[in-house]
Amino acid sequence: MSRVIDLSSVRSYSAFMTLSALEEKIYARQILIPEWGLKAQKRLKSAEVFIAGAGGLGSPASIYLTVAGVGHLVVCDFDSPDWTNLNRQILHDPSRIGVNKALSARKTLERLNAHVRISDISEKITAESVDRLVGEAEVIVDCMDNFETRYVLNDCAIRKHIPLAHGSIRGMEGRLTFLWPPETPCLRCLIPEAPPREVFPVIGAAPGVIGTLQALEVLKYLAGVGKTLMNRLLVWDGEYAEFQTLNIRRDPACPACGPLHLKQAAPAPTRTAVR
Repeated sequence: MSRVIDLSSVRSYSAFMTLSALEEKIYARQILIPEWGLKAQKRLKSAEVFIAGAGGLGSPASIYLTVAGVGHLVVCDFDSPDWTNLNRQILHDPSRIGVNKALSARKTLERLNAHVRISDISEKITAESVDRLVGEAEVIVDCMDNFETRYVLNDCAIRKHIPLAHGSIRGMEGRLTFLWPPETPCLRCLIPEAPPREVFPVIGAAPGVIGTLQALEVLKYLAGVGKTLMNRLLVWDGEYAEFQTLNIRRDPACPACGPLHLKQAAPAPTRTAVR
């Protein structure tokens, strides 16, 4: 079953959003995309997105959401960059060593697009804080590097009935999907237990690829254009330049989203585009 989405409800006031002449000029090339136009661009301007992590994945994801014109980005990261981050975390530079990553991200993103509101949160995401931190965001972008926090975000997305754009990388490979139970699996369906923590290898271009695709998934969802990766897992092998798409299914016994089989989830907004 596909979830039907009424794009007018992305923000109740999106129809009243206006774009300045300069904004129309900035976004002119994407407005040319079929089915996009000014209407979809106004939807982006009315949207709020929560980006969990301002590192390797969060850098390209937040940059491309910012330059695309998403109205409000909330970037959350309690850590600060060190020298080993600079091969991939392009929000930061040597002058930001020791500065909070969310604050560093805001400084970078505000220079890229003054028409987008950037909020930085330097608080750690925990089971106790996550609902408050995510707030009124319409989608969560999972750019974390540990599964304990990813599971916390997954549970929050289920409670709030909002999508989770999940991406992960290792070395020269990556994975990407768009999770929105009950129509899709949740993260625990796919990965029931967290893998051991490790200092994993990574070439900077790998999170560049996956983080950029995470941004594209969010933009398609908000604009109502194209088809997201609902019920599909995109696997990218950078070493051999190969993409593969796998069908994925929910686990009825999943401790996180399995109960949604037994009771009707709160109704999602009715929107016009089908994913």
